[in-house]
Amino acid sequence: MQYHRVLTIAGSDSGGGAGVQADIKTIADCGCYAMSAITAITVQNTLGVQSVHPVPTPFIRDQITAVLDDIGADAIKIGMLHSSEVVREVAETLRGYQDIPIVLDPVMVSTSGHRLIEEDAIASLCSALIPIVRVITPNIPEAEILLGQSLTTQCSLPNAARLLAERLQVSVLLKAGHLSEERLVDIFYDFDQHTTVELPSVRINTRNTHGTGCTMSSAFASGLAKGYSMGEAAQYAKQYINDAIIAGANYEIGHGFGPVCHAVRRV
Repeated sequence: MQYHRVLTIAGSDSGGGAGVQADIKTIADCGCYAMSAITAITVQNTLGVQSVHPVPTPFIRDQITAVLDDIGADAIKIGMLHSSEVVREVAETLRGYQDIPIVLDPVMVSTSGHRLIEEDAIASLCSALIPIVRVITPNIPEAEILLGQSLTTQCSLPNAARLLAERLQVSVLLKAGHLSEERLVDIFYDFDQHTTVELPSVRINTRNTHGTGCTMSSAFASGLAKGYSMGEAAQYAKQYINDAIIAGANYEIGHGFGPVCHAVRRV
């Protein structure tokens, strides 16, 4: 018997709702085997991020190669890469494993509004890392940074996803959660197929939205690890995060933005 193996490369969240902790919970809940390479240790809880302690880049590289050279992976999810040095190190390391599909969640700002990436790292992300990944999963603020323009309406998202995909030469899952509409439609643009898929849902009234981006991108990677097509993996990820938000909506945990529920068992 063989596991569906997913490696997450991301920061640690001491509060357990986002980062590597959310990734591992999600990957396991999706029926896959989770492995990790930690890029930074954060001091955070539901109220926000208090501080970030970077992991030395050679140690990040060694974590990745130790896992991939022994266990291997069927998909890779990348989250928080806080500096250009880390971005370049991860990109250079993964160039030796380009047969593995990579999902990049371009983490830039936390749910509580804390900046999680240095300014020059964004340029490195676009020039060094995005060219070797299969799909990126930005939210509205992240897409605005990458595009250099504001996105304020639902109807602007399909064109924005296509434009971002063409500019960066990568598939894009653009998440609509930061908009104000009650009906939200995430947009998946498949760069290889030149097709757009709408992923609708209804806004859920809850403060428990910490780690939604980490969770959705990890579910996407899990779908790819299982052999799903890009479009199927996008729909799988959307269904997973929607179920996770619903399942966790009424829990009370912490004093700020609580986590989604990572035990919805969409195997």
